[in-house]
Amino acid sequence: MKIPRQGDFIDIHTHVAKPAEGIFSIDVLMVHEERSPGSEPGIAYSAGIHPWYLNESNRRMLIEKVAELVTHPSVIMVGEAGFDKLRGPELEIQRMVFEEQAAISESGKKPLVIHCVRAWDELFMEHKKLKPKMPWLVHGFRGSRELAMQLISRGMYISFWFDFILRPESAELVRNLPSDRIFLETDGADVNISDIYNKVSSDLELSLGELKSRIQKNFRNFFVSPKEKNGPPTPLKGG
Repeated sequence: MKIPRQGDFIDIHTHVAKPAEGIFSIDVLMVHEERSPGSEPGIAYSAGIHPWYLNESNRRMLIEKVAELVTHPSVIMVGEAGFDKLRGPELEIQRMVFEEQAAISESGKKPLVIHCVRAWDELFMEHKKLKPKMPWLVHGFRGSRELAMQLISRGMYISFWFDFILRPESAELVRNLPSDRIFLETDGADVNISDIYNKVSSDLELSLGELKSRIQKNFRNFFVSPKEKNGPPTPLKGG
């Protein structure tokens, strides 16, 4: 499995990544796009069905493509799978396809990355129903501390929406979340992951190196260690 080098910035969720010195990126392949995993240095992949581009007629074809792509050695995650009440097909179709991707995650022993918009109850119900052994990552998070802790208490990880995390008001949230369940991302936007790291390290009064080390440790636990072996959550600031 591709892994970051010591000292790399980790961009846990981006789109159409390009090799960049000192950055390890996970490029999300949305399978309707007809893109394939490559072999570029510093880039690994996730493959899945985004709910925006799902319908009843393409559902089976897209699932078959996910099952095929996740066998590629550069594909280290499944998704982004999920629920969206603002855009996409009816929730029952979203639910069925989410469960199919979760099953691929389990059988392939690769974590699941999740897109969720105004459907947290549905996500929690699926987690309770499926009881996954592989970790789940909710990307693009911009919600409350209470919601974040509900996700974390179920063993999930969160990655913050790039625009939210660059705002001054995000600092209080991140200071009060466990260090062992967070990641940072660009989501393919025109922003440098190093700027996001610098903002978060400043907010938390950590050196850039300390923040990099903590997120590298999260990466190792998320992708290498079973989640039940992870230690108890610890505060990020001063933890």
